[in-house]
Amino acid sequence: MGWYNKRLAKSLWVFHVSGSPCNNCDIEILDLLTPKFDLERLGIKLVGSVRHADVILMTGVVNKKVAPKIKRIYEQAPKPIFVVAVGSCPASAITFKKSWNRVDNIEDVIPIDMYIPGCPPKPEAMIEGVAKLIGVLNG
Repeated sequence: MGWYNKRLAKSLWVFHVSGSPCNNCDIEILDLLTPKFDLERLGIKLVGSVRHADVILMTGVVNKKVAPKIKRIYEQAPKPIFVVAVGSCPASAITFKKSWNRVDNIEDVIPIDMYIPGCPPKPEAMIEGVAKLIGVLNG
């Protein structure tokens, strides 16, 4: 991926996309905004439009109904855009593995740059994952 050569010139702006989640990961993402974790002190801000984002934070299993919508969101994002899959569902589909409605490989829908495992991952794990992404971007 060619984006590894691009240095980070500003704070990361993150857009949150839910595939078909159970919402546990989504709740942990919201915890990142509380005073306890205060993600904005690290220069990371959740934005309301993918058109302003540097990172897409994706949760949940991608099913066949939501896959075209997620792909369209990805296509609307400015490039380069980095996609971070949060939780065990995007990585392995966990309890939904045998579902007839699930997309077999999420990377057939959008490319994933980083996986943060856990069911749900703790806010500290998400902060560490995004910090590693910042480290890679800053070389």
